Amino acid sequence: MKPIKTIGHSNHPIERFVDLLSAADVEVLVDVRSTPYSRRFPQFGRERLAARLAAADILYRYEGAALGGKPQAGGSYESLAAKPEFTEALDRLVAGAADTTLCLMCAEKEPLDCHRTVLVSRRLAERSVAIEHLLADGRSETHAAIEDRLLADSKEGLPDLFTTEQDRTTRLAQIWRARERAMKRA
Repeated sequence: MKPIKTIGHSNHPIERFVDLLSAADVEVLVDVRSTPYSRRFPQFGRERLAARLAAADILYRYEGAALGGKPQAGGSYESLAAKPEFTEALDRLVAGAADTTLCLMCAEKEPLDCHRTVLVSRRLAERSVAIEHLLADGRSETHAAIEDRLLADSKEGLPDLFTTEQDRTTRLAQIWRARERAMKRA
């Protein structure tokens, strides 16, 4: 299986954005925005983006209804991840990545500020899928490196006088929940 990549469209000019995808050999861009439009950056509206990607031989696929971070019914990321539609969409991603380079796209520049990482990539990583986050400067960072950074920077789940040291999975779950709460307050 090929690694699944992620990217935030941020405020990139469309040419730069397509160049980032092309440099990473992306074949299919999977839009995971709940609403696939941007008032501030109209070049990332669903139809315009799909047309521009097609000109670069990159397919566009929309999965925001199942994988978006702002569903109409609301709910926590935990409740979203428990929905059958979410699980089915993850299954489609995993099947697609068998022979195609997929890239999940949302708006946020920084992977840790976006549901594509906090909600979607996290669940893919739990399935042992390799994830590679494409950064605005052209570098990439593995999901494991992001998790290592989270663990190093967080006090969540660290032992105190009354608790014992928790394993990596438990600590990460606590950190991801705290990250989600912080994102919802922002």
